[in-house]
Amino acid sequence: MCGIIGVIDKRRQCMDGSRIRESLTMMDERGNGEGAGYAAYGIYPEFADAYALHVFFDNVSENKPALVQELESKGMIIHDEEIPTFEAGIKKVHTPWRFFFTPDTSNTPKPGTTADDIVTDIVMRVNTAHRGSLIISSGKNMGVFKASGWPEQVANLYRIQDYKGYLWLAHNRYPTNTAGWWGGAHPFNLLDWSVVHNGEITSYGTNRRYIESYGYECTMYTDTEVVAYLVDLLVRKHGLSEKLAVRALAPPFWDEIDAMPEKEQELNRALRLTYGPALMNGPFAICVATSDSLMGFTDRIKLRPLVTGEYKDRLYISSEEAAIRRIEPDIGDVHMPKAGEPVIGRVIA
Repeated sequence: MCGIIGVIDKRRQCMDGSRIRESLTMMDERGNGEGAGYAAYGIYPEFADAYALHVFFDNVSENKPALVQELESKGMIIHDEEIPTFEAGIKKVHTPWRFFFTPDTSNTPKPGTTADDIVTDIVMRVNTAHRGSLIISSGKNMGVFKASGWPEQVANLYRIQDYKGYLWLAHNRYPTNTAGWWGGAHPFNLLDWSVVHNGEITSYGTNRRYIESYGYECTMYTDTEVVAYLVDLLVRKHGLSEKLAVRALAPPFWDEIDAMPEKEQELNRALRLTYGPALMNGPFAICVATSDSLMGFTDRIKLRPLVTGEYKDRLYISSEEAAIRRIEPDIGDVHMPKAGEPVIGRVIA
């Protein structure tokens, strides 16, 4: 049911959030008012080198001091403030806050620990152990804005049109296996990775056990969180290209591999044997963003819709052709990728 839309300007030319709001609202029939959200890249140029941590607090005065202590023990807070919100017909059950943070890698217990490793550890620790605090995004020069509501309500809550980014990702949720609440709305994020998803990952249990064996903590009890962590593991930690990561997550069937040329057989067999527990089953269409790319792909038999189109320097990926045309009426033809075939747009400037 869920509606997804993503757009990237390959030359990093910024666009405000008004069009992505209109586009997501076009897919209101794919949601039920229980969750919507937006991820935007390039929105914090004045703090571009710091990690922008977006946080939900249940109670700022009670919950913020422990998080500040956690961050200051791992690095430096450059700036923090409440994220502005406005009347939008949404019950405000959490207070959104943002911290601009730089980790200190000079004194870590484990040699070779990177800034990304420190921030990942903070996210896992806070979301697991700090009651009343939830880090919902943690990348550089980007942020996630989400809540329980219709797409237009969530956009009005944060005044999405006031933000300007070169890459946007948005999602309209129809909760199925988990309750509708602010933290359960998409996008899901870790570092620069943001994920929106339509469908159901029926292999969630296997995928979750696999990712937790690498130290990730799954606290949202939803399959999209696991997808975000799988992408981080395969691409950032294991060094796979995005295409190979998709091949591991949504691989060809064995009979298709048997029909491939010998070298392709070897590669695809190796991926399936190495990353068997990461293989995702079920009907899904997924869109993944990072600071320099936007990628979309579906399950191996395409049980959920995904369409793409390009116009000038921009790539669009969505559940619906109409959503793409709402942003760019002059786009011309759209393309429907094959099952399991990734569509990737990268920045070139």
